[in-house]
Amino acid sequence: MSAFTELQAILPEDGRFVFLTGAGISAESGIPTFRGPEGFWSHGSRVYHPQELATWDAFSRDPQLVWPWYLWRRQRCHEAHPNAAHMALVELERELGDRFTLVTQNVDGLHGRAGNSAERTYEIHGNIDYYRCVNDCGPRKAVPELDHISRDGAFHDSWGDPLECTPCRAWMRPHVLWFDECYDEPNYRYRSAMEAISEADILVVVGTTGTTSLPAHMLQVASMRRIPVVDINPADNPFARAAINGPGIWLQGSATDGMSQLLQAMTDA
Repeated sequence: MSAFTELQAILPEDGRFVFLTGAGISAESGIPTFRGPEGFWSHGSRVYHPQELATWDAFSRDPQLVWPWYLWRRQRCHEAHPNAAHMALVELERELGDRFTLVTQNVDGLHGRAGNSAERTYEIHGNIDYYRCVNDCGPRKAVPELDHISRDGAFHDSWGDPLECTPCRAWMRPHVLWFDECYDEPNYRYRSAMEAISEADILVVVGTTGTTSLPAHMLQVASMRRIPVVDINPADNPFARAAINGPGIWLQGSATDGMSQLLQAMTDA
């Protein structure tokens, strides 16, 4: 049986699809991976690892160190454009309607820019285009456009007022989930994502190895329920092994190639 025929055989006719995306889909748009060389941040003579900066502890100690790094990352996200894999997910949402749920670990906002709806897209690690008050005194807002952003740049004096909460005068913080924080429903749609996988008839994974806890829990639920797992990834990982050992398939390759195969299989079904 060919991979294409095998893929068609496991696609549910009227079932619910959950798509889980990670850094691999955005890497093809030119966005540096979080832990890659471009994720590191130099300030003075010190080089910071991303896992040092992406914490509440680091931000609470030195917001003026953390904010320039996030503003630079946000600028890089804005320079990127959705790729063919993003557009395939938009087409699948149009086709599936309410049977479609997209759970993404990416904070770059490319799914929304491609055309996926906010109602069916759960950004479980947040979105770098937004910020919120550290005291939670108001709703999240779009980060304003700021000047003087550069690689390894220092905090600029002109950013002080825009990055301050107007009602309470506290710091605004990036609307992202940090390493020393927990998932929740209001900010990161934890319960919604788990409900989606508990009702899904298939899990399609694109460009993630599931190293964070929520994707790992989603895989556990999918395996326990014995629903098919389609893993689109170039390298071996827990999702690929679950697909091979269960009622699923590993499409070993890039996000764009794998999503093209999936879209064709669903169109020809």
